[in-house]
Amino acid sequence: MGKATGFLEYKRIDPKKRAPEERIQDWREIKLPRDPEVMKTQGARCMNCGVPFCNGGVMLNGMVSGCPLHNLIPDWNELIYKGQWEEAYRRLSRTSPFSEFTSRVCPAPCEGACTEGYIMEPVTINCIEYEIIEKAFAEGWVKPQKGKSTGKTVAVVGSGPAGLSAANYLNAVGHEVTVYERADRPGGLLMYGIPNMKLEKNIVERRINLMKESGINFVLNTEVGKDIPAQDLVNQYDAVVLCIGATKARGLNVEGCELKGVHYAVDFLKANTKRLLDSNFAHLETMDEKDGQGNGWINAQGKNVIIIGGGDTGTDCIATSIRYGCKSVHQFEIMPEPPVKRIEAANPWPEWPKKLKVDYGQEEAISLYGKDPRHYLINTKKIVGNEQGEAKEIHTVEVRWIKDSSGRMVPQEVPGSKKVWEADLVLLAMGFLGPEDAIPNELNLERDERSNLKAEYEEFETNVEKVFAAGDARRGQSLVVWALQEGKLAAREVDKYLMGRSGIR
Repeated sequence: MGKATGFLEYKRIDPKKRAPEERIQDWREIKLPRDPEVMKTQGARCMNCGVPFCNGGVMLNGMVSGCPLHNLIPDWNELIYKGQWEEAYRRLSRTSPFSEFTSRVCPAPCEGACTEGYIMEPVTINCIEYEIIEKAFAEGWVKPQKGKSTGKTVAVVGSGPAGLSAANYLNAVGHEVTVYERADRPGGLLMYGIPNMKLEKNIVERRINLMKESGINFVLNTEVGKDIPAQDLVNQYDAVVLCIGATKARGLNVEGCELKGVHYAVDFLKANTKRLLDSNFAHLETMDEKDGQGNGWINAQGKNVIIIGGGDTGTDCIATSIRYGCKSVHQFEIMPEPPVKRIEAANPWPEWPKKLKVDYGQEEAISLYGKDPRHYLINTKKIVGNEQGEAKEIHTVEVRWIKDSSGRMVPQEVPGSKKVWEADLVLLAMGFLGPEDAIPNELNLERDERSNLKAEYEEFETNVEKVFAAGDARRGQSLVVWALQEGKLAAREVDKYLMGRSGIR
């Protein structure tokens, strides 16, 4: 422990962010750098618990508690307090392959399980991780890694967080790794699913370039199962790792869902990020409905935007719409509003705290429009269009949750609560149903009851010889940090398969 009484002497200081009225004018990251002295005192707050729940990574009541990567959090908190930044990076990188991603986009289940959080504010673990990895890049401590060649070849399908993690570890132990990506840039949802202000794309490119320097080959604009048969990879490589994500978006089964202006949220985010990158962040007024490469994009400028669904994706849609100058933005959630504080009886520590969170997108909407854009206990009944087949309004009804005859909670409409909302752009952020079908169908891969690729956790091998699966494609839509852990563990099992044993831990 760096300082035995640190948690009593120092209060939690959250990272500062650029003011909403400033940051909505651009696409740059919203976080501001921290003073090293502040980081020292924040590291000193770590109690070095006898049982550090922060690095547990266990499932409690269907939610993760602690870090799935099992990061050695108390170790690097103490090292930061002592000013030993390089050693802190060494400890962090033992378990976390890409801390520059998790420190920006992870909801920090480690902080939700922090022992201090039981009686006071938890340690700023996420912020400390961010400062460690950024200092490591600035000081040149992060270098390409390549193990002695084994002569074995591995194809990784998908370059999202699970694919990048698997490729990183397989390459580090000496296998020749080729990553196949159907998009024009590697990174998967890190590149196109998360907006630039939350994860700047030069940060993704910085890591990809290091991976290329280490010998990993990226094949872009190539959709396995369409442009090339999946069976060709099985025939050509010694092992194949499927990290294809759970990209089959959940739709909305109501009248009018086929109207122009109704889009899946992931398509909206991808199209707009691609437009920004292809145009080198050109100002909106210089663009028409085509980006610099002639690809269509989804413009929210001057429109009444309604987002159906919550979570991080919904928040990202709010922030993106605001930056394009939408006329208004609302977010519908069918569930009740979470409590302001954790309800201990129903949601005890160290479970992930179910409480109201005002994220960056909501902050910006409140600053711009004077109120939170979220509306709870609301259900969409239909979308109505104009004569041109374009969405113009949404009809909703309020609901309350009651128990049915079997004891399940179901939504019941509230009489007299119908409402009509103006809506030129409707974005569906309702989650995902599993991986797309092309590759699983071609290879006759077994699926589980949720349509995910069937492969046991910590084994990761499918029913097809030498074909492995990891990440959202295997476990369903989940956190980036889980994808990184699955990629690492899948790489370990592939290494065992190829070599009989593995040094990956």
